[in-house]
Amino acid sequence: MSGVGVAAGLGVLGPAAFSTSASSAPPPVFAHGVASGDPLPDAVVLWTRVTPTPECLPGAGRGPEVDVTWEVATDDDFSDVVRRGVVRTGPAADHTVKVDATGLEPGTDYRYRFVLGEHTSRSGRTRTAPSPGSSPSQLRFGVVSCANWQAGWFTSYRLLAERGDLDAVIHLGDYLYEYQPGKYSYGHEQIDIRLHDPQREIVSLRDYRRRHAQYKTDPDLQELHAAVPFIVTWDDHEVADGNWKGGAFEHQPDTEGPWKKRVRAAHRAYDEWMPVRISGTAVAGDGEKIYRRLQFGQLADLSMLDLRSYRSERVQPGDPAVDDVQRTIAGGSQLAWLCDNLSTSPCRWKLVGNPVMVAPVLMPPRPQREQDALSQHVATTSRRTSEPNTDTWNGYTSDRDRLLRRLEDDGIAGAVFLTGDVHTAWATEVPSPSTGRPIAVELVCNSLTSNNVDDFMGTRPRTTSLTLEAAIQQENPHVKWVNLDDHGYAVLSVTPERLQMDWHAISDRRDPDATSRVLSSWTVAAGVARVVPVRDPVPA
Repeated sequence: MSGVGVAAGLGVLGPAAFSTSASSAPPPVFAHGVASGDPLPDAVVLWTRVTPTPECLPGAGRGPEVDVTWEVATDDDFSDVVRRGVVRTGPAADHTVKVDATGLEPGTDYRYRFVLGEHTSRSGRTRTAPSPGSSPSQLRFGVVSCANWQAGWFTSYRLLAERGDLDAVIHLGDYLYEYQPGKYSYGHEQIDIRLHDPQREIVSLRDYRRRHAQYKTDPDLQELHAAVPFIVTWDDHEVADGNWKGGAFEHQPDTEGPWKKRVRAAHRAYDEWMPVRISGTAVAGDGEKIYRRLQFGQLADLSMLDLRSYRSERVQPGDPAVDDVQRTIAGGSQLAWLCDNLSTSPCRWKLVGNPVMVAPVLMPPRPQREQDALSQHVATTSRRTSEPNTDTWNGYTSDRDRLLRRLEDDGIAGAVFLTGDVHTAWATEVPSPSTGRPIAVELVCNSLTSNNVDDFMGTRPRTTSLTLEAAIQQENPHVKWVNLDDHGYAVLSVTPERLQMDWHAISDRRDPDATSRVLSSWTVAAGVARVVPVRDPVPA
């Protein structure tokens, strides 16, 4: 398959797509779909982007200001509209529309849409959270991360959209990737299944807006956004690989400009293009505080973390600075906020949307080829000693110990970390730093399309990965299951009695019509920080 192969450029809203020549029609007014997010008992964020005239290219900074009407109804044909309003948008917001639709009923399905002149968007479905005092019998979430446009098709989004039984989708980061074509694409050959737009590493506000716009044209992502509210946070690729508060692995100030300017651009575009409350509001702008908490009755609450904006620079394994109390991954304010959330939550389950792994994991020494594959996303390993991945909480042990000791000292039950980032699937029991006994659970979703271990090694079948997985579990007895190879998505089902995660693997990320199978299922009983495999699972 060539780099331009299957559909290089499908959905790329570049200048050609907006041509007004006789050979092409003007772009649809609502070309980027609709979305909702951050459901509260009485409110939900609604989002769209309008293209009122052909010159209103994403990121172009041109075109008129327009008034867009939004409507929320209880029925499919909008005969019972319960909320309506008007939002003015224009080039300053990249013609995006974000509104907090308030005054809604808890635990209720709604339909929503947008209107600009004679043009009406498709309708979307959303659902408010249950009331704080209610006792839901069940919640169900899709759990996803790491969707690289160039590395494959977003089949997982389509399969989640087709379910029709989700309360929300939890996206744990790397919603998009910043790379140019030929960088971090499919497999060890670096094949571009689809080409990024713009065809360069994104750095400026215009660049980030165009990349968000491209991802929002993917039909499977549009279907999922229209089917269910998203609850999102960012990891590093929404800005730049390996970013921390003062820079990033791959940011070059001499050629790419000041780091702070790049971060502001990336965060502003994210705020404009995502259905999320940043800095406490749903106004499209340049808000940068994304960590927040959502509650779903007495059954579960969800603390969504930002583990990039406040972190200290990464150090290498073996550096004593790993344990330095002055270094942080979460920042003092966010860490205190999280600890208080966990301590004061009235809910049976305390879920934490956690972009990078929290469980202490040592990566065993491996032959050079396997070491190189692991180092791409799981860890930097030595051929002689076991070492941690210092890009995760492993590299900031003071913060992790403070968090885990709070869980232990306060006797907090039902803490479950939902994690992305590492492109692999894990079920772990998080041990106490003082006693070693399990005090929380961590469930890590596999990547939608981004490369994993066998992709970097170019190996099929899974013989090498099975050996690696066994070595990881031998080195880390609290790791109960790990899969280093499969791509897909997870579904989390929550009841008062138990929590279950089902990992689904897609058949081929190169195939836009790929199917899926249940890869594995693990369950956690209420009040017990242990994961147990589900034998012959009926997938949730």
